[in-house]
Amino acid sequence: MILIVDDDPSVVTSLDLLLRQNGHASESAGGPEEALALLRGRRFDLVLQDMNFSRDTSGRDGLSLLRRIREARPDVPVILITAWGSISLAVEGVKLGASDFITKPWSNTHVMQSVETVLSLAADPVRDLALRPPPRRADLDARHELGALVGEDPEFLRMLDVVCRVSPTEASVLITGESGTGKELVAEAIHGNSRRRGRPFVKVNLGGISSTLFESEMFGHVRGAFTDARSGRQGRFEVADGGTIFLDEVGDLDPSSQVKLLRVLQDRTYEVLGSSVTRSADVRVVSATHRDLAKAVADGSFREDLLYRLNLITVRVPALRERTADIVPLARHFLARCAERYRRGPAELTARAEGWLLRQPWPGNVRQLEQTVERAVLVLDGERVDDRDLDVLARLQLGEPRDEALPRPGSMTLEEMERVMIANCLRHYEGNVSRAAEALGLSRAALYRRIEKHRLT
Repeated sequence: MILIVDDDPSVVTSLDLLLRQNGHASESAGGPEEALALLRGRRFDLVLQDMNFSRDTSGRDGLSLLRRIREARPDVPVILITAWGSISLAVEGVKLGASDFITKPWSNTHVMQSVETVLSLAADPVRDLALRPPPRRADLDARHELGALVGEDPEFLRMLDVVCRVSPTEASVLITGESGTGKELVAEAIHGNSRRRGRPFVKVNLGGISSTLFESEMFGHVRGAFTDARSGRQGRFEVADGGTIFLDEVGDLDPSSQVKLLRVLQDRTYEVLGSSVTRSADVRVVSATHRDLAKAVADGSFREDLLYRLNLITVRVPALRERTADIVPLARHFLARCAERYRRGPAELTARAEGWLLRQPWPGNVRQLEQTVERAVLVLDGERVDDRDLDVLARLQLGEPRDEALPRPGSMTLEEMERVMIANCLRHYEGNVSRAAEALGLSRAALYRRIEKHRLT
């Protein structure tokens, strides 16, 4: 049973009809006192509460009612209904314990997505997972597709448990964690285990989009919308229609772009640049950042209302140093994958190599570990990777090579060194330009230019 609290009969009628069409029974209250009396006498699963009542248009009565509901029935989730101009009050309501907020005029689809999500999360609260023993990896794998997320450390399993529980909902998810921890893989797992898994998964690196290009990139443009717009272009929200949009590095978004993003997340509509036609955005939003957004809100570089719109659920990906039990299994996984990718024979880590891996601080997290293993597969010969091999590679990466690893200073120019390195790499891969280019970190075209430059065959 859902309680609708609003003094506008037309709003109550609309919400009641919408809820009943979607299989939910509802009851209504015209004001705070009536709502509290109903809550004390009956059981409700959810409250849909307006922020403004006839006596007060400031929203303060709505906040006061929310406080009283939280005191009387802290177990009942509340979704606030507010106008676009009162979003700051809705954010204050979220701080007081509201589960979500929707703005008027609303989208029926958006309202039902919020209702279903809040009811699902209330039935199995994510906040309680930290108090439970971590689940078994086999139990999670039996019900979910998590193959790309390797690990069985307790901290990692708790994070996976949250991912598995929020994936089937429509909740907006904010993935936090240091660079290199695998936030994009977590986003892919959320989409892959959601009801939208058969629809597009669109990745957007917001840190790489300037404010001048933001609208065109995200919402698209029509031909002639601006200088050089010789043809129309689909925006990322249109491409992601029906699926999930992954907003990576959302903490790097500039203030003007934050406002534009907030608007489409609020009412789920947008306009293509150069067009006056309003389009709906049927997307689930998953975002990620390595920044402390609470601190960014405090220093004024990130909007508080946008933060609360993005993080209905927060998933924190632990750093590699917090899940040390996964270091060796991850290294073995990367070793097997790289050996297959580069068509090398099976390789294994010696016990001394595993000990070396466990002693490292891994500031670059899983990404750094993967690069270390890949470098070993590319450079080393033989089937066994030892600690001495890893130590040499690490010192080369840090600019501390052994004397025999590189030519003596002054004995060879940079041009000559490049020629020798390319020739050796081509010889190692038996003339396979694609594999040599990948090993050297070049594109095929760039490697061909250097081959021509140095007159190599």
